[in-house]
Amino acid sequence: MQSALTIADLKERARRRVPKMFFEYADSGSWTESTYRANEEDFARLKLRQRVLVDMSDRSLKTELVGQSVSMPLALSPTGLTGMQHADGEILAARAAEALGIPFCLSTMSICSIETVAAATTKPFWFQLYVMRDRAFIERLIERAKAARCGALVLTLDLQILGQRHKDLRNGLSAPPKFTPRHIWQMATCPGWCLNMLRTKNRAFGNIVGHVTNVTNVSSLSAWTAEQFDTRLSWADVAWIKEKWGGKLILKGVLDPEDARKAADTGADAIIVSNHGGRQLDGARSSISALPAIVDAVGDRIEIHIDGGIRSGQDVLKAVALGAKGAWIGRPFLYGLGAGGEAGVTRALDIIRHELDISMALCGLRDIRNVNADILDRAP
Repeated sequence: MQSALTIADLKERARRRVPKMFFEYADSGSWTESTYRANEEDFARLKLRQRVLVDMSDRSLKTELVGQSVSMPLALSPTGLTGMQHADGEILAARAAEALGIPFCLSTMSICSIETVAAATTKPFWFQLYVMRDRAFIERLIERAKAARCGALVLTLDLQILGQRHKDLRNGLSAPPKFTPRHIWQMATCPGWCLNMLRTKNRAFGNIVGHVTNVTNVSSLSAWTAEQFDTRLSWADVAWIKEKWGGKLILKGVLDPEDARKAADTGADAIIVSNHGGRQLDGARSSISALPAIVDAVGDRIEIHIDGGIRSGQDVLKAVALGAKGAWIGRPFLYGLGAGGEAGVTRALDIIRHELDISMALCGLRDIRNVNADILDRAP
């Protein structure tokens, strides 16, 4: 893993080691993928101010996210099918995050269940909630997250209707995945992936199968999933979930200042400026371009995080400079996971931490908590 110097290096290794349908599930956006590309491109347009002859010793990336001390302003985003990038993927990613002192957030649509990840880790992780029509199931899911001592609940707001992702359709990917001769061939070309999957029992959606009436296997899961995302989800439901949860609540998927104001009105602890990694509304703004207006609108009322397009420590630095308290990464850790399991996730986090630390120093600062827009080069 040490020979991988960038997140792009890990991406190419993952491309070779993960079956195409699962790699492209993670590495795709909706429709034309214009928002997916813009998430990265708009970070690249931001330039940093180089400063010289300043004290660069005793640097610190430590900060807090929703009251939790973290080693750097970074968290691992909830991603569905993480356990299909590498066997036991959620466990491996959670362990890597725990070792480096940053939060890991488990998706509702994870392969490993809440209980399985809790049994394999020693510190509380966070849990992401999709709201389903089956409210009794949602109540049980929240109670399970409480029982696992999850430190925060992340409520995703922007997946009432699933955005169309052409790569998934062309690959014939479904939930649960169907294995045609083409899919079997893809897996056969990735023998290491297959061997690891044979060694684990975690191959279904662990938070759902066995926890929903009449959903006892992957076959019955498909029909249930197709009808369960709730198109009627509203701000009133946020209040209901906040009451049921009773702990730290983060709202993910805010991209507009008006929605940010409504989110702040709910009393949530933080919002994540996010367009779902470009996987929902194609043509929407990039997360980083949406961030400044949202900071201006509610930055004094609620903690603001960002998700989408972050591929380096410099991207994290730029996000913090524009007012984000923390940055979330999905694809970078998935690339690391696919490239080398837990060691690959650790390598991805090390790459980002090193780039963040050195870039901050070369901008003339020693403490991440002092970073602001002054480090950005506004010259024409």
